[in-house]
Amino acid sequence: MSGAGSPTPQPIDCHDLRVAVVAASWHDQVMDGLLAGAARAFADFQVEAPVVVRVPGTFELPVVASALAAQGYDAVVALGVVIRGGTPHFDYVCNAATDGLTRVALDHTVAVGFGVLTCDDDQQALDRAGLEGSKEDKGYEATSAALVTAQTLKRVKRGYEA
Repeated sequence: MSGAGSPTPQPIDCHDLRVAVVAASWHDQVMDGLLAGAARAFADFQVEAPVVVRVPGTFELPVVASALAAQGYDAVVALGVVIRGGTPHFDYVCNAATDGLTRVALDHTVAVGFGVLTCDDDQQALDRAGLEGSKEDKGYEATSAALVTAQTLKRVKRGYEA
């Protein structure tokens, strides 16, 4: 499990941030958990009106995240899940999503929360989805990381030390 050693950021006031979530539609139960985790983070960090956009799958996350970043959002949280199958499709989708979301962050200098689960099986995804009985809450983690990073970027852009 990847949760060992993860940071536990204290919620900070992010009411002044414009935040969007782009979420895949595959694997309803897992995605519902990831979105609920993001909603809990928004409440804890005082984000008042995040925009939520759904896309067909994880492959489509980067292009919509890029469009949202171009509209001036301070943070974009990308949520998706890819479960390994018997073909190389898993590798192509995971690589495309990772590379694409990295480009969004760097090209737009915007905080991107990486909430894409890349799992070997359904149980691994459920264990990370933030559902009752899950061991981890990756929707919350990705969202809180994006919010803290967005506030850090605001300070850096104003010329302050991070």
